Amino acid sequence: MSDFCASLWPEESTPEEQINCSDCGLDKHGSRMVWGEGNPEASLMILLDNPGAREDRDNKPFVCGTRQTLQKAVGEVGLTAGDLYITYILKRKPTRSYEKEHTRQICMNHLNQQLLARQPKLIVCLGNVAVQSFSHNPEADVKSLRGKFHHIHGYKTTAAYHPLAVRRRPNLWQLFLEDWMLVAKEYFNE
Repeated sequence: MSDFCASLWPEESTPEEQINCSDCGLDKHGSRMVWGEGNPEASLMILLDNPGAREDRDNKPFVCGTRQTLQKAVGEVGLTAGDLYITYILKRKPTRSYEKEHTRQICMNHLNQQLLARQPKLIVCLGNVAVQSFSHNPEADVKSLRGKFHHIHGYKTTAAYHPLAVRRRPNLWQLFLEDWMLVAKEYFNE
């Protein structure tokens, strides 16, 4: 895919009543809140641990490595930004250490709101943090869940490696692509 060029997908506005949420404490040392991106009406929801950088140090739009790798894979299997909605366990990117389990439990309330409102037909958890948080199982892992669909909390769900893991370990690219082929096949056969 030599002509591949990553882009910033449209960002969904954070609900007014959540913009100043301080329940988890990330408002004190995290990025601004990012509710989601892509198509909020899409039936395919992607879960990541937290938002990546959307702006560089000079506040200019920036496409991070996570988005580049993800967009390349979904493009190769025929999915588009219109087919996907991306959201996060944490709605802010932490900038220093934090109480991980406690913070994720609190932030899952936002995700639960999104799930109830959107009722996605398919969910793809990218990375162990997303898998463990969504399934409420600290033992769950991508390696054992990838390659097939599972019903988690009433949602048809699968898992794939985190795009940054794929960037760091290029040998995972083929597995990542296989997982997206599985997702695309299921999505297009709905």
